[in-house]
Amino acid sequence: MNRVVWSFACFYLLEVPFLDSALASEVKRPSLGVDIISLNGKWQLMNSNSSVSLSAEVPGCVHTTLQRQGFISDPYYRFNDLAYRWISLDNWTYTTLFSVPTHVRGKGKAVLVFEGVDTVSTISLNGVTIGKTDNMFRRYDFEVTGLLKDEENVLQVWVMSAVTYASQRSHAHTEYRVPPDCPPPVQKGECHVNFIRKAQSSFSWDWGPSFPTLGIWKGVRLEVFNTSRVLSYTTSPKYDSEHSSWNVEVELFFDVFVASKGLVHLSIPLLQSEAEFQLSLTPGQSKKSFVLQLNQSVSLWWPFGHGEQFLYYLTIDVNLEGGETFNADRMVAFRTVELVQEPIPSSPGLSFYFRINGKPIFLKGSNWIPVHAFQDQVTTDMITILLRSAQKANMNALRVWGGGVYEQDIFYSLCDMYGIMIWQDFMFACALYPTEKDFIQTVREEVTQQVRRLKSHPSVVIWSGNNENEAAIATDWFNISVAARPLYVKDYVNLYVENIRDIVLQEDSTRPFLVSSPTNGVESEKEGWVAKDPYDPHYGDTHYYSYYKDCWDWTAFPRTRFASEYGFQSWPSLSTLSKVSVSSDWDFSSNFSAHRQHHEDGNQQMLKQAELHYILPNSTDPVQKYRDTIYITQVMQAQCVKIQTEFYRHSRSDIIEGKGHTMGTLYWQLNDIWQGPSWSSVEFGGKWKMLHYWATDFYAPILSAGVEDKGDLLIYGVSDSHSEKHNVKTKVRLHSWSSFNAVCSLESNVTKIKAGGSTLVFQHSISALLTQCGNCTRRSCIVAFHLSSPEGQLISPHNHIFLSSPRYAEGLQKPNITFTVKDTGIVQNFFVTLHCSFPAVYVWLDVDNIPGHFDVNGFLMLSKKSTVLFGAWRPTTAEEITANLHITSLRDVY
Repeated sequence: MNRVVWSFACFYLLEVPFLDSALASEVKRPSLGVDIISLNGKWQLMNSNSSVSLSAEVPGCVHTTLQRQGFISDPYYRFNDLAYRWISLDNWTYTTLFSVPTHVRGKGKAVLVFEGVDTVSTISLNGVTIGKTDNMFRRYDFEVTGLLKDEENVLQVWVMSAVTYASQRSHAHTEYRVPPDCPPPVQKGECHVNFIRKAQSSFSWDWGPSFPTLGIWKGVRLEVFNTSRVLSYTTSPKYDSEHSSWNVEVELFFDVFVASKGLVHLSIPLLQSEAEFQLSLTPGQSKKSFVLQLNQSVSLWWPFGHGEQFLYYLTIDVNLEGGETFNADRMVAFRTVELVQEPIPSSPGLSFYFRINGKPIFLKGSNWIPVHAFQDQVTTDMITILLRSAQKANMNALRVWGGGVYEQDIFYSLCDMYGIMIWQDFMFACALYPTEKDFIQTVREEVTQQVRRLKSHPSVVIWSGNNENEAAIATDWFNISVAARPLYVKDYVNLYVENIRDIVLQEDSTRPFLVSSPTNGVESEKEGWVAKDPYDPHYGDTHYYSYYKDCWDWTAFPRTRFASEYGFQSWPSLSTLSKVSVSSDWDFSSNFSAHRQHHEDGNQQMLKQAELHYILPNSTDPVQKYRDTIYITQVMQAQCVKIQTEFYRHSRSDIIEGKGHTMGTLYWQLNDIWQGPSWSSVEFGGKWKMLHYWATDFYAPILSAGVEDKGDLLIYGVSDSHSEKHNVKTKVRLHSWSSFNAVCSLESNVTKIKAGGSTLVFQHSISALLTQCGNCTRRSCIVAFHLSSPEGQLISPHNHIFLSSPRYAEGLQKPNITFTVKDTGIVQNFFVTLHCSFPAVYVWLDVDNIPGHFDVNGFLMLSKKSTVLFGAWRPTTAEEITANLHITSLRDVY
């Protein structure tokens, strides 16, 4: 079922020319005379008492296998996360039989390679234990030379319950506690996840279920060779400022059985640059580095919205004297990245912004969580539609959050192509962690492997050690005594500074490293890596959430240097929820609604926040009321995040009371892991919430943002442009709720908005404005505005500001919206023409299960007629759209 939901993503793949050829080179397997036998495919799966035995696919996980074999239904359905808890509490065994050709078996060295085991396992070959695993983020290589049989070989992977293992490790740690022990009860989760190197959110989170998965989640293969094999390879373009030239450092990691010599040939054909190097290999594992000097200038890689994303093919050819060869291609890109933390005039503290290719870049984006609780079900289509949705919303950055997983290779390759910068957390979140020798050792291997895997991607612009763990100690989340605090700080420094940071600095000199988020950056370092106040807006980045304060009060937001987390919850659409619920669940007070909400008081917080400005739905039809309540939560979320994001964007040039110079906004969160309430702007399955439609405007390259300050209407022009200064006029109109005709219009003189900054382009007393217009009060009118060129061309999205809460609007009437749908003549594109009797607020179009999106949605309709475009992601008809289209405006829900 879940795969069907996402099937429309192929529409997005069509927009990526040459995707297959561009990415195919990333998955080439080593040669050098290495015989590779894939062990992916059909295995046998059995539980601990043999009561469950069935065929299983590898890569895969136990839950997916049980579902596909019909043993269980959809784990996401209703309360199945609780009903299927037994699966994660059991131990499971995977078994496969394979044979090895005689010519392969006679080679000198044989290695079994497990790209990823989830998580704790004991592995045996032909009855002999060959190794154990304890980290889902690592690749494991086990030498099996001499253990292979002439005929059938039996490979067995016994996977232990992650829940049991974590509990055992926690209870064995008797010297002092390592909190937290368990998640809050509202999350219905498992305990002690910080004691296992596994996706931390798999034991539950405040936006997702508890499914502590088990399985072989990545590929398995046998590699047999006589001389050597290539373990991995990396490419690191570096700029030589002294000579104003670029070079590419290529690292090759070898596992050598027999000493050998040969040549390495590197080439970037498009840059007419190539070189040949001598290679000498001695037995054991080793790294060989080679530097290719470029003969000509390069085209730079830029973040989306700031230039092109030029990618070049680099070829690697290794030729050994014995005739063995290794050949690979990799896409390389040329860009520099700096995290600038330096004094700011008229402000205590330090700046915190990214400079790409010497230009300051305002990061606009969101936070990325795991796409699915069962990683084996994550497809390229799923990843593609989410990344294209981010880019279509004018995002240039995503933060891969530290409680999930290091994403698939395809994720980073697509980000390279789309110009989406990645803030990459290491997988530690909202907890303290043990520092036993074996835990540190597996983390060191994890970090080494992941840095080597990801550092070749230009999209990755920063490493970050953890999510919120500095703040957890500094602000005492876990009630640690003053006397015990130094011990926990010592463990923190040991793990993130002396180990993770140390490895990153050794492995990658091309991008910055932060120990935590939020953090005060270099100021935290000065304070011993745990600052007194990691949320200090004068330094670093901040996370900020406040659900009961009025989100329309922009003065309450921290005027931070960089906002890396903030947001508000909403519920996903009924069409998304209906796939995992029944009609009796469709009530905000139902057991299902309470069960699906994993954030304490989350449902009430949404309604309380909405009630500050809107009349809550009161339909007597229970299903309609439920649909309307979903709508009002999405209205609230979109409006709250819009106000906060626009505040941050227009604060990029301001220093007020020593605070400001905001240079990044990453709202929480982009995507969902299942169908439930969360902070996301894109629902599970890819459907856009109202917030995501609005993000296309509040992340526009040129933005007009309005606020009320001390009785004045202030409108700012914000530009992402590095060099072009725009001459603009600000056009302001006051509209009455009871009429389509503007009550009055104003137009500013031509103003120049600064490049890469924010400029105040309009200021007017609101009381004077209302008096000047006449026939307008705060409650009876709304202010609409936009920026135009001196010639009248629109250069910013249309925007508006309420002068009072819509719940108190005078003259706002039911708009009686009707519609017609017409085929545009372009494949899978349709015009939806709306007609209304009165102005309408938050006009929302929902086509239920027809995948696609509108060019605008959740909009202010101030004319009798408006036409929007719907792009479907599968074949459909105007008749099907007409039959499924629901249109809602604010006045329709009460």
